[in-house]
Amino acid sequence: MRLGVSEKQATSPEPTSPLAIGDFRRYWLARFFAVFATMSMVVLIGYQAYDIARTDYGYTRSEGAFLLGLLGLAQFIPLLLLTPVAGWAADRFDRRTVAALANLTDCTVAGLLAFMTWSDTLTLPGVFTLAAMHGAARVFVGPAMSAVAPNIVPPRLLPRAIAMSSIAWQVASVIGPAAGGFVFAESNWLPHVISAGLLICSAILIRSIRPIRAEQDATPLHPVRQMIEGAQFTWRQKFLLGCITLDLFAVLLGGATAMLPVFARDILMVGPEGLGIMRGAPAIGASAVALWMAWKPLEHNVGPKMLWAVVVFGAATIVFGLSRNFALSLAMLTLLGAADMISVFVRSSLVQLNTPDRMRGRVSSISGLAISASNELGEMQSGLAAAFFGAAGAVVFGGVGAIVVTAIWAVIFPQLRQAKTFEPEFLPDTTGASPTRKEALT
Repeated sequence: MRLGVSEKQATSPEPTSPLAIGDFRRYWLARFFAVFATMSMVVLIGYQAYDIARTDYGYTRSEGAFLLGLLGLAQFIPLLLLTPVAGWAADRFDRRTVAALANLTDCTVAGLLAFMTWSDTLTLPGVFTLAAMHGAARVFVGPAMSAVAPNIVPPRLLPRAIAMSSIAWQVASVIGPAAGGFVFAESNWLPHVISAGLLICSAILIRSIRPIRAEQDATPLHPVRQMIEGAQFTWRQKFLLGCITLDLFAVLLGGATAMLPVFARDILMVGPEGLGIMRGAPAIGASAVALWMAWKPLEHNVGPKMLWAVVVFGAATIVFGLSRNFALSLAMLTLLGAADMISVFVRSSLVQLNTPDRMRGRVSSISGLAISASNELGEMQSGLAAAFFGAAGAVVFGGVGAIVVTAIWAVIFPQLRQAKTFEPEFLPDTTGASPTRKEALT
């Protein structure tokens, strides 16, 4: 006689770690493969665009830097337009299918990049088209994958699962760009083929997780109304809103990654190999912090620690912009990655622990939009600033801006300074309609 689900759960020991859960292990590997592939691909797209602009089109260094900013904008526009749809899809359909199809779309982008690079037919219009396709695919991956973890691990293990998921992201962010840079130096089309293969593996692993579909509203709403509902929920939670917008504006100003091809080629002169190492350095710092938090998750003074972490992020960005020593530059990139990880952990834990399952896709999509806006629009901002101040001046300007934004946010969002834990008393319900913590976790 077969046991029912409840009977199986009753006879099975409670897992003490997310890694004891088979679905989470597959989720972890899927995330690792996808991030490895896409980070390698995105970094090399930037390098190839800058190199083509300088070599084939005769652009100056400043013009090439500005072009990198426009490349970030090309990736962001699809994200901006499709974010509401992506969040709704993650809450309406099987989240495994949504994530897997998005990864297969990115696989197509990697395959086209490989072919056009191998055949020496890659042009700037082609680079921009593929970058926009990548942005469209990525907008669907984020909400679906973020909403999967709470469905496959118990609530009490979720903070550790978030930290471990961040480890997958950060370790892949280290290895992917570095490996891609070294392989690119030997064969410029091969890293894109590797990315395509890893994205297929990721899609297969995601589909191997047990079926997941979000809880549905008792009275189904129109899709547009459901999209609006997710935005309203985020707006009401002031601590959540403060975290998301702080990350948006601080990283938008302080992001140095868009200028890394300029530093690698023309300032530090370390080539594509050095670019891969520099691109992975922030993830080394972030991985170290994520490992610590997987063992001992952040629980006390979460708001003040997040604010100070963003200040450190800005200060490290300033030093990186001024540095002309490769070792010092790597150290500062590692430090800013470690500081940024604290903000990521606070925001991710807040979203997952205080959002009802039926809305996790939509709220995660808003958080993802803020992250993408800070990254892609940050690249555009850096490109514009570089046109006036040079690449190094743009990075320094952004670091100062990140510190100033943090000071302003500490005043206009006092909830960030006052927050000691993730408990809901720091998430006031201004409308009387928000779910309680118990509701959010069930």
